Amino acid sequence: MEIFKPLVTLLAIVNPVGVVPFFIHFTASFSPAQRRRTIAVSAFTAGAVIALSALCGLRIIEFFGISLASFQVGGGCLLLISSLAMLNAQPAEGRKEDVSEGTSKVDAGASIAVVPLAIPLLTGPATISTMVIYAEKTRQWWELAVLVGYGVVVGAVTWVVFMASGRIAKALGSTGINIMTRLMGLILAAVAVELLADGLTKLFPILGARTL
Repeated sequence: MEIFKPLVTLLAIVNPVGVVPFFIHFTASFSPAQRRRTIAVSAFTAGAVIALSALCGLRIIEFFGISLASFQVGGGCLLLISSLAMLNAQPAEGRKEDVSEGTSKVDAGASIAVVPLAIPLLTGPATISTMVIYAEKTRQWWELAVLVGYGVVVGAVTWVVFMASGRIAKALGSTGINIMTRLMGLILAAVAVELLADGLTKLFPILGARTL
């Protein structure tokens, strides 16, 4: 397993900077204490989803009898779809319905920290698929521990970004955030193609055969 590639991929998918406008929108009427609590819960949930996916994801696909090669192709497709959304300056894991749901929950006084902020705007199927695929590539216990640690890193980055959301929004503006989201989408598209190529080669070995 290339040790830093999973972290780069995770940061590109989660892209907390791209979620800043939604966070500001959802928490506009919150008190400072409510905002801090929302940030803590969202960051913890995002990190927990990543860590649990690394630890338990392989067992789940084995339980359902799904081959890793098929899962790689499916996960690569999900990442490619997510990257296309990001190239259009949209959150990798979010939909318009999720934003509407978040607004409704805020109006009703319900918590938006877990749904839709942490799941699916920050983490979702593409994130989970990525962690399962990289967990399979681990060969030593410490490599799996590193993947779990990356969940902590992503949670910490999310916490820092949300705490500084006001300053980030002022410094970058909507244009700057859109540009960053598109750059992350480009990185994610490249990773998606790699995963797809690897999965397809495992499913159809003839694709990897060299011709003279």
